Amino acid sequence: MRMLDASAIIVSSVAAQTIDFAHFVNPFIGSEGAIPGYAYGGGDVFVGATVPFGMVKLGLDTYEEPINQSALNGGYTPQGYVTGISLMHESGTGGGPKYGFPAEMPLTSIDDDVNLLDNRTYWQTRVGEDVASVGYFRTHLGSGIKVELSASRHAGLHHYTFPAGSEKNVLVDFSHYLPHPTRSWDTQFYTGGEIETHPNSSTYTGHTSVAGGWSLGSPVTVYVCGEFDQPPNEAQAFKGRNTFPTSRHFRTFDNGTIPRPTFTGSSAKSGPMNDRVGAVFTWSNATVIKSRVGISFMSVEKACAYKNSELSSWSVDKTAQTARDEWNRDVFSKIRVDTSEAANKTRLALLYSSLYFMHLIPSERVGENPLWKSDEPYWDDFYTMWDLFRNQVSLWHLIQPTYYESMIRALIDMFRNEGYLPDGRSGNYNGLVQGGSNADNVLADAYVKGLRGGINWTDGYAAVKKNADVLPFFDQNPVDPQGSLKEGRSALDDWIPLGYVSADRNTRAVSKTVEYSLNDFAVSQIAAGEAPGDSDLYFRKSGGWQLSWDIRATSRNFTGFVMPRYANGTFHETYNITNCGDCNWSDESYEGTAFEYSFVIPHDVERVIELMGGAHHFEQRLDYVFQPNTSGVDLGVNGLGITTINNVANEPDFGTPYLYNYLNKQWKSVERSRQLANDFYFNTSSGIPGNSDAGALNCWLIWQMLGIYPIVTTPVYLLESPWFSDVNITVNDNHTLRIRAEGLDDGDGEQGYYVQGVRINDQEWNKNWFEHEDAGGIMKEGGEILFRLGSEQKVWETGDVPPSPGHQVVDVGGSGI
Repeated sequence: MRMLDASAIIVSSVAAQTIDFAHFVNPFIGSEGAIPGYAYGGGDVFVGATVPFGMVKLGLDTYEEPINQSALNGGYTPQGYVTGISLMHESGTGGGPKYGFPAEMPLTSIDDDVNLLDNRTYWQTRVGEDVASVGYFRTHLGSGIKVELSASRHAGLHHYTFPAGSEKNVLVDFSHYLPHPTRSWDTQFYTGGEIETHPNSSTYTGHTSVAGGWSLGSPVTVYVCGEFDQPPNEAQAFKGRNTFPTSRHFRTFDNGTIPRPTFTGSSAKSGPMNDRVGAVFTWSNATVIKSRVGISFMSVEKACAYKNSELSSWSVDKTAQTARDEWNRDVFSKIRVDTSEAANKTRLALLYSSLYFMHLIPSERVGENPLWKSDEPYWDDFYTMWDLFRNQVSLWHLIQPTYYESMIRALIDMFRNEGYLPDGRSGNYNGLVQGGSNADNVLADAYVKGLRGGINWTDGYAAVKKNADVLPFFDQNPVDPQGSLKEGRSALDDWIPLGYVSADRNTRAVSKTVEYSLNDFAVSQIAAGEAPGDSDLYFRKSGGWQLSWDIRATSRNFTGFVMPRYANGTFHETYNITNCGDCNWSDESYEGTAFEYSFVIPHDVERVIELMGGAHHFEQRLDYVFQPNTSGVDLGVNGLGITTINNVANEPDFGTPYLYNYLNKQWKSVERSRQLANDFYFNTSSGIPGNSDAGALNCWLIWQMLGIYPIVTTPVYLLESPWFSDVNITVNDNHTLRIRAEGLDDGDGEQGYYVQGVRINDQEWNKNWFEHEDAGGIMKEGGEILFRLGSEQKVWETGDVPPSPGHQVVDVGGSGI
């Protein structure tokens, strides 16, 4: 199915003096993988209607065959069957699906061929072209029904236009959810609900509860308040046996006949057997049926209040325009570039689309915390910190300080009330932990850059200290028989006594050792201000990655790598340094090879250079990982079609192209990173190189276009090369950081982007990096960074290389290195 980009939609313009940046957004970027028509290897992005960080993300739920683990996560697939239209989704995630409820489905037939308890009998194909713009979505179903959607923060607006002469039915299914057909133990499952239609049958209320899915979470209960714009001729509630075809839960007859629903009048309750419940609404004369639905985690009353206050109009155009106005005001206008007719429209699409995708999750749920009472904000869908900490939180810090402070406060409040910070969280439930306790990195990045506000940093330090000190309970997750995946650091039983994670007593030893090292560096940075007596302890522990450095390990004519090490001190000498197997939960390295992880030590690049044999050998090895056809592993959806060792689609490698700055060869960082961006990012439905990981891949591109890159858990930014001649960024709420590029001329894609010199706030700058508070606090108070660009591959920097604030020397294998 061919899809139109956002520019194909004409929505009434905003005020003449305001630029409609939303016009440049293509919501389909990442909706398709390398195989045309299929989601496999794509971005797993949500395509539908929402506002920034909205609780409601209203869009299609689809089922695409052949099924794979990452086809259904955002609900949308390019040509899959439509199974429902639901209000809650994730975006850009690579694990198991979550949400896909509550759902409606317009139907032209509910005759004997349609069984409401068998989702396959009423799913529908699509015809023509799906259409989307910011705040709006439209599709045509094979039955002839046109579907239009828009949304507010807590409510969704549906328009259904039925073909003339057809039946007109809307199914409300409270047992609908996104399944995981290939891993039954990791799928969601419905645990019960209740629905009631009200006197004139134009409204319905109730709740649904769904458990499991990604994070193997406890039941999520969502309260629902729906209303149609006109009373139906008939409304029938129904209930029936819990028979969702992909769920192992409650199923007692694998090859039996699926029973029919029982119609129960105006209401239906699940009862002790967790029966499926829903309702069917039927109209005789209407052509267009409009529905508005509010949801809440707290009560039906709140759901109704959201519906009434946020969707006061039945107009999908007005609702979409309100959403666009919010996106323009609160997101897109934070980074302003030339949008005139002379501007490069592809670059505009990539910039503003990337901003869009990095503001879809997490979900802002202030006032919607069903778990405990608190005056602190509440957020959910941190899916996951493993992705977000790499660069995304650093950009939120600059352009979304109010939202970002609210997130940090919410995270710390989770620790207060649940005992741990999450590494991943969705459905009000912590889990999964992919490697380290990477909320530590998020908090440290905020702390060292001076974010204070209403954050209780005493509690924030207590939270990260617990991650560093207390082994979490084993949670019996079937993908990891050796440690907890819910929260905390499951390998502290190695890390504390050994200083590294052993390969015989714990899974993912290589990646955990690398991540735990950065985690403890993060703890030391917060401790420096909150508990100075603790700082040295965690700083010393942050060098633990060196204990996994095998000075004898050799691969591709390079020597010295982080390697799996056993508890007795010996190394796994036959480990394949360029192939991590499935690179999954039970392997020795997660989503990256030992070759890659040997570069991923952002707090101590100086020591990495030493261990790789000095600057010359380091540069040779760095050059090698960008050579085509060097990769030794097939990472599937986490790098489909990428043949280099460096995998731009995977977060651990995000910072590797910029490491040339540490050699004062910044021009090479510019060249490598620009090449990666040009080779793998496009304004097309397959325009990102892998699942967007909650917007982390999109954010990488934004930093690339701005010409700077953050070093996480430190206040350091590397200077690169901007893609626009003039960028104005709103930082710290109301200050402007201006980034200018003199001599930018890369129309042929080859020349005009190498840095010849830099000035920061009228000061000639001889370093290829700067800190958050440099030049009068430029990233806080604003100012100007001026790049002078040209075609010469020039070593322009004469000052110190970027710092390695975690630098220390740990004896490696008794060699004294």
